[in-house]
Parts: sequence; C-alpha cells; structure tokens
Amino acid sequence: MKVKLFDESHELDLEKSINNFLSNNDVDLLDIKYEVAVTICGEEQIYCFSAMIIYR
Repeated sequence: MKVKLFDESHELDLEKSINNFLSNNDVDLLDIKYEVAVTICGEEQIYCFSAMIIYR
C-alpha cells in the first residue's frame, strides 16, 4: 500500500493534480481523503485544499 499527498491553494488546482496523477500512473485506487483548511490573516482568508490518495 502507498500514499500520495496533494496540497493546493485552489480547489481546481487540486482537482487537476489528482487527475494528472491518476491518468499518468497505473494504480489500484483504494481511497481518497479530502480536507479543506481555512485561516484568516488580516482581512484575507487563506484556503488550503489537500488530499491523500491511498493506492497499490
């Protein structure tokens, strides 16, 4: 079993990264864990979109 971690600042970038990984690698996908973190710095909201792919 292996894992691959992804971390992007925009959800569409995360989607693209995951799709590229899955289309360029012959993997037996077991699960995808997805999470969004939000923080506030001054008046700006900062998002972090991450995912962990568990595969063989």
